[in-house]
Amino acid sequence: MMQSEQARREYLRAMGIDVWVPRDQVDVEPVCTAPVTQTGTGDIGWDELRSAVAACTRCSLHESRTQTVFGVGNPEADWMFIGEAPGAEEDRRGEPFVGRAGKLLDEMLLAIGERRESVFIANILKCRPPNNRDPSREEAASCRPYLERQIELVRPKIILAVGRIAAQQLLQSDAPVGRLRGKVHQLDAAPLVVTYHPAYLLRSPSQKRKAWDDLCLARRIMAGAAG
Repeated sequence: MMQSEQARREYLRAMGIDVWVPRDQVDVEPVCTAPVTQTGTGDIGWDELRSAVAACTRCSLHESRTQTVFGVGNPEADWMFIGEAPGAEEDRRGEPFVGRAGKLLDEMLLAIGERRESVFIANILKCRPPNNRDPSREEAASCRPYLERQIELVRPKIILAVGRIAAQQLLQSDAPVGRLRGKVHQLDAAPLVVTYHPAYLLRSPSQKRKAWDDLCLARRIMAGAAG
């Protein structure tokens, strides 16, 4: 990110302006989230952070993982996609969003003129929960400093929370995806948009139109930030 853009964001935040998209274009509902203490991550860079994740034993998930799933993509991306937790195939390959859901995500990226290599993709958790169960709050809290440091390093212009778990954990909310999507939330210095998980869209293809609407909302935010 250019220094002028960073200064602009800090200026807007100081003025109390959470989202800088014209109000006649989107339904704006800023959501404030408490800052997360960077215990154990500090100001470390990508290599140190990757090593810390690979060696992590903060919760019991390290006992059953094949390997950690750090994240992939452009470390200076404008777009950041955050999912929930690795599944069996992600645990085996060490990469988020693979298999059928990953292919659908790739198609969604192409639809907005992006690709896996041009965005950054990460998860709430870096280890797979047994039997693909939902992450516990304790597990998410243990992993949160790693994700927060990734966000700080990438400095995305927009964040997409992909799926219920990611949206609820990032926004510290119990609301369903249907109530969280279609609005512009705020996570630290970046606007955040909630959308459905590709795995859900594979089970409920009738919801793909809503997911496309979410991507269009994100593109409008990007256009507003660029202007």
